[in-house]
Amino acid sequence: MVEAIAVHAIRVHSHGGPEVLSFDRIDVGAPGPGQVRLRHTAIGLNFVDTYFRTGLYPAPGAFPFVPGSEGVGVVEAVGEGVTEFKAGDRVGYADPMGSYAEARLAPAARLIPIPDGISDTIAASSILKGLTARYLLRETFRVGPEHTILFHAAAGGVGQIATQWAKSLGARVIGTVGSEEKAAIARRLGCDHVINYRTENFVERVLEITGGAKLDVVYDSVGKDTFPASLDCLKRRGTWVSFGNASGAVPPFSIGILNQKGSLYATRPSLGGYVAERSELVESAKDLFDVILSGKVVVAEPQTFRLADAAEAQRALEGRRTTGSVVLIP
Repeated sequence: MVEAIAVHAIRVHSHGGPEVLSFDRIDVGAPGPGQVRLRHTAIGLNFVDTYFRTGLYPAPGAFPFVPGSEGVGVVEAVGEGVTEFKAGDRVGYADPMGSYAEARLAPAARLIPIPDGISDTIAASSILKGLTARYLLRETFRVGPEHTILFHAAAGGVGQIATQWAKSLGARVIGTVGSEEKAAIARRLGCDHVINYRTENFVERVLEITGGAKLDVVYDSVGKDTFPASLDCLKRRGTWVSFGNASGAVPPFSIGILNQKGSLYATRPSLGGYVAERSELVESAKDLFDVILSGKVVVAEPQTFRLADAAEAQRALEGRRTTGSVVLIP
């Protein structure tokens, strides 16, 4: 019989700043039907975690809750009906919430095996971001050699994976960044052109780079600060993909603006809409791990913080003092 264990976890007891992240002792029970108990070795830190902490996005369930939705670890025990995994297997996930903990219960249907050749820290820093890059480039707008794209925050966690992946697909890639340090990173990753939006007008630079032809698609995780200017970068019937709010939520707007600016398409996707079925999750994860193992996408070793220092890690993330990915170590 599998007994409950006592572990440490970060919990949110009320909405607010990073100071509301509390390092608590909790009990994790035996896995129920369809569940596994997972001992984390690395936990992904993502900007969306701050949205749940502040209340911008509603967290499932009541206070207190354990934030985080990405982790890698080793299966300790499996519940009734679980046949795909066994104790000792190395697995990861990008859903559901509850990753900021030394151990947790997780639905086996949302776990993916981590292949040899990919470390725990690399996996934990790339599953959520990489699956996001995958749906953006391969499904929301299917990028190919005929396309010129703009990816905002090209040196960020999703951006670093997406820009390399887009280049491997043959696209012409323009990236925006917020500092010269991040510009150097974006160039190293293969961006054909890099725009520092703090010192340059990115719309004017896009017109200059494309000779006025503009872009097929803009991928925008910045939000308020890049809207509606991102729309002005798009050619007739171009696509604006808004998938994040790093600078704040996009304000309400009249849908007529899409007509005025060239019969544009606009979409607000999220990962859950693309990997809701297990078959979708498995296929997407295979594509991600294949491009990493092939060397087409190189994921840098992430910056690390102790799990107990999650508040400090989120402050660094919100203050844009991080480059690439961040991982919490239990």
